[in-house]
Amino acid sequence: MSNTPHTLHDEFPAEAQKISALKNSDPRFARLLVDYDAVNDKIHRSEIRLDLLTDAEEEILRKTRLQLKDRIQAALNAA
Repeated sequence: MSNTPHTLHDEFPAEAQKISALKNSDPRFARLLVDYDAVNDKIHRSEIRLDLLTDAEEEILRKTRLQLKDRIQAALNAA
């Protein structure tokens, strides 16, 4: 299991300008970014053992992060 944070900059390096523009113009997209960062932070804190989660809790968070990432990608593709 990797303990590398999956920041949006790492996940979408070529989309930084689009992300910034959408964040400022679309409140729903901005909320997706906040939600992604919150879930990603919980996963990272679990990986580095700052917070203890069960395997099931971590799996749910990983699936949620993936769903949010897919929604972010769809918004970027539509823009």
